[in-house]
Amino acid sequence: MKKIAFILFGCFIMTFSIRAQSSWYQSYGGEMLFSFADIQDQGRTESSLMRWAPVLNMYTYANKDLSQHLGFYAGLSLLNVGYIYDGYNNPNSEGTLKKKFRTYNLAVPVGFKIGNLSKFFIFGGYSVEFPFAYKEKTFDGGDKVGKITGWFSSRYEPIQHGFHVGVQLPEGLTVNFKYYLSEFHNQDFTESNGIKPYEGLESHIFYFSLSYKMLSRWE
Repeated sequence: MKKIAFILFGCFIMTFSIRAQSSWYQSYGGEMLFSFADIQDQGRTESSLMRWAPVLNMYTYANKDLSQHLGFYAGLSLLNVGYIYDGYNNPNSEGTLKKKFRTYNLAVPVGFKIGNLSKFFIFGGYSVEFPFAYKEKTFDGGDKVGKITGWFSSRYEPIQHGFHVGVQLPEGLTVNFKYYLSEFHNQDFTESNGIKPYEGLESHIFYFSLSYKMLSRWE
């Protein structure tokens, strides 16, 4: 999985290599995600546990600064997106379980930035994402009792999207927030025994992330 991820990221870098115009420049790197979910389970509002994803979150952006105070960007990202739900209703028996869900997503973000683009600025935009690798872990009383993995699974929504806003601080630290307008699960997914494990489970992931000089030149 890691080899595939780095191959994909290499393709991103080559695709977005900006050589023809000096007014364009490229930024790239990695970020750490701290994610949660807005959960409605069978009509009840539930909470999630924080999920920390420090690795395999990589991005490359093509940046165009129209002035010292206004610019825009577009790019590609590889994101490790998911959430932890300690209250999942077990459809096969009584009681609740702890679930860890995640997908690797290929994201296509676009947006604008405004402020002092060499020091402090805010940015915001929208992204469309295409999940391709799924993992689901199940815990009962602290013990792992199951794991599901798969490529291009029908357990999640095949196209996800949302908005992001953030700020880059004077020393280069970038703080980003993203909220997914799309649901994570495919509520119509049906297992071979006829059970729909995600029916009535509506989850919208959101996360904070930390990175360094995400949308500015490395100097």
